[in-house]
Amino acid sequence: MKQVNMHEAKSQLSKLGEMAWNGEKIVIAKAGKPYLDLVPHKHERTERAPGRLKGQIEMAPDFDATPRDVIDSFEAG
Repeated sequence: MKQVNMHEAKSQLSKLGEMAWNGEKIVIAKAGKPYLDLVPHKHERTERAPGRLKGQIEMAPDFDATPRDVIDSFEAG
């Protein structure tokens, strides 16, 4: 863990950001006391919506059919 004061954080933000991105815990202190944690941004996960691609995807009529040569290659042992 690395603790830096507010002034140092302002002047070295790029360096500290890179360190945080690489997994190091960075704490920014104000008046000598921990004040902020510098952490990498993580995208929020969105909830899946069933059917949102309805009508946009087509399946071939023989989608589930396994070609004979593939079956033969597994059975040719």
